[in-house]
Amino acid sequence: MGIWGAIALGAVGAYIGCRRHKVNFAAFADSAAPGILIAQGLGRWGNWFNNELYGGPTDLPWKLQVHEMDLSAGRAVLDASGNPVVLGYFHPTFLYESIWCLIGAAALLMIDRRVRLGAGAVFAAYVTIYTAGRFFFELMRSDYASLILGLRVNTWVSAIMFLAAAAVFMRFRSRSPSRTGTSEPTPEHAAKTEIPRI
Repeated sequence: MGIWGAIALGAVGAYIGCRRHKVNFAAFADSAAPGILIAQGLGRWGNWFNNELYGGPTDLPWKLQVHEMDLSAGRAVLDASGNPVVLGYFHPTFLYESIWCLIGAAALLMIDRRVRLGAGAVFAAYVTIYTAGRFFFELMRSDYASLILGLRVNTWVSAIMFLAAAAVFMRFRSRSPSRTGTSEPTPEHAAKTEIPRI
């Protein structure tokens, strides 16, 4: 639940800071959303260093070699020859999520450029994109986790957050016309426009 708590408490801190400095919180959240995804994508590489949170066995070319770890020593267990003991080859779910986050950040920037959205919609799109990927990555993981009705807790959290964020995004999206669909005023309309006298 680490990432959910970090985002929630970070949002609370940002809200307090925005209120104190009279900054629009929704606009601030929209500006921060792509950067948050990039940070999450980079942060996922910590799972590789920690030899943790990988998926099921695989023989794909990008398979992850996982070693048996001595947690008390903080390093891999060595065999008689002094080589790390290999447990097997698994899906690098940290890599999948990292790539997903970076693609999501690029998508947010593209959406914001092409579509005129209400304040807060970009952040809602961020939550939608992230939780959509996280839902499937959680299904792939093989490490121990608390379950509810046979599914990992984070799978349920991702699904609920996705539905809520998608509803918020669609609400803002339906009120906002596409930038590519807007048209410039015609010369006839411009000619009829009254120019105020000074």
